[in-house]
This record gives sequence, structure tokens and C-alpha cells, in this order.
Amino acid sequence: MTARGGIDLGGTKIQAVVVDDDAHVLGQARHPTPQQGGPPAVANEIAETLREAATDAGVVTSELEGIGIGSPGAIDAEAGTVEHARNLPDWEAPFPLGPTLAEALSAPVYLDNDVHVAVSGEFHLGAAKESSSLLGVWWGTGVGGGIILDGKPWSGRGAAGEIGHMVVKRGGARCTCGRRGCLEAYAGRAAMEARARELVAGGHKTDLFDIMEKHDRTRLQSGIWARALDRGDQMAVKLIHRAIAALGAGIASAVNLLDVESVVIGGGLGSRLGEPYVKRIDEAMEPHLFMPDRPPGVHPAALGDLGGAIGATLLVRERKPVETAS
Repeated sequence: MTARGGIDLGGTKIQAVVVDDDAHVLGQARHPTPQQGGPPAVANEIAETLREAATDAGVVTSELEGIGIGSPGAIDAEAGTVEHARNLPDWEAPFPLGPTLAEALSAPVYLDNDVHVAVSGEFHLGAAKESSSLLGVWWGTGVGGGIILDGKPWSGRGAAGEIGHMVVKRGGARCTCGRRGCLEAYAGRAAMEARARELVAGGHKTDLFDIMEKHDRTRLQSGIWARALDRGDQMAVKLIHRAIAALGAGIASAVNLLDVESVVIGGGLGSRLGEPYVKRIDEAMEPHLFMPDRPPGVHPAALGDLGGAIGATLLVRERKPVETAS
């Protein structure tokens, strides 16, 4: 039996898995993403998380066939560098994540965009495995996208799929990217948290931050939003409604352009809130669809919270590894 490693790097968590030839999970581990120390601190934590997952699987990292990594930001897969990963701490300049981890873990490393690998996992193993074209929308700290057309991933010139930065309102809310009116400015968890803090400073009431402190968190992670919604917290309800309206408009616009067969909703919030909220997104899309009589199938991600890491393991069989740092 051969085993492969996979890493899903997010703004709040690092998820690692080790899988067998059939993509069955043999071991897993999750660590929080460091919020200080920049790329070197994040790289160190990735290595520790993968080592823990390997131990859980009964192997060491040097025995792995390879390790796939899904990272936010602009990716140079051949060089193994990541830049402009704005949901990670102090990560603007290119950093050699692939070579650094290949050296630390003594195994070949394969690198791609985090949402692209998660979407690939859903296409090959999950909710869209019967489809030939797919738009994946990953609703989490930001809003990422991935596109598969005629069975092949479409990355354009390297940055295709950035659905979070489609403009849904001209001159609208300020996005974390610095522009105005982006989908992510309304639906990205980081932007939603920023808006919640603004409202609290203006005298509005919410349980969101009490729940955050009770669970010893420093950011409004997906589980906190879910708990607040379960309580009927009015601020959480309104901000999620605002996010769903923006997602409906943005996803429908992308569907009008690409005419894909399926849409899969994943990511931290997408997976945590699940089917009822995916149904609401589907309903929010309908008024904006050019061809409402034949809408795409809209599905929750089937691989759940491990989907990004499982999808990353597919890179080991599909790509060339990055070169080890000298």
C-alpha cells in the first residue's frame, strides 16, 4: 500500500490527511493557522500538522508517495511559491512554501490553489463526480472559486475562479482586497466579522462575540456563526441573509457566463451550515439566472470539512513535484 499526504491551508486552520490509494483517510490532524510570524511560522505549523496526521496513519512523512498542498493566494506550482495570500498573516511577497516543506518533510511536494484542489476532489470523488462541468464556490474566511470545463480544470492565466472578487454592487462595501463591491465584501467570513464589529461599536447587540470568547476563539469561525444562528441571534441572521443574497447574485452571474452543469458549495461556512443554506443560495440565484428553466444542480460539498485536504492528495498523481530548496 502507498500513502499520500494532503494539506488544506486556510485563514484559521490547517487540515492534514493521509490517504491510501483509494483516497480513504488513514490519518488526520488539524491545527490553528498561526496569526503571527508570517509565512515561516505557517510553514512550520503545516509541517507539524502533517507529521501528526502521518503518525495517526502509522507512517512517517518520508514514506509518503508525496504531499499535496492547497494554499490560498497566487500560486506558482512549478516553483512552489505562494504570494498575495491575504487571508494569511503578513503574506504578500513570494514565499517558497513547496521547497520549504519538501525539505522539512523529506517527501515530494505538490502545490496548487486551495479552492482548486477542493473542487477537484468534489469533481473526482464527491458531489460532482457525475458532471462534466463544475463551478465550485468555497464559502469561508474569503469566497474562492474553482472551474472545471469538459472534465478539465480551467485556471486561465493562473488566476481564474476568483469569484469572491466579482463585483456584485458597484461602489459597494469595501473588500479585504481593497476594492469595493466584491462578493467577498458581503459573504467572506472575515468581512462579515468586520461588519459585526462595526455594528457592535455602533451600539447593536449580538451574542456572536460572547460565543467566540466562551469557546476560546479569537475570530468568528464557522461554528460560532452556526451557534449564533441556532440561537436566532438577529445580527447573525441579518449578516448571513446579506451574504446569501450576494452569493446568489455572484454565482448566478458566473453560471450565466459559463453555463456549467453543477455548482458545489463548500468551504468552512458552506460545509458547516450545510444543505438548508445551500438551498437558500440556490433560491437566491434563481432571479438572476438568464436560463432559469434549466438551472445547474446546486449541491453541498460531499467530502465535508476534509474535502480540501483530500483533494490536495490528488495532486500527487497529477502534477510534477516542486524542487527541493537547496
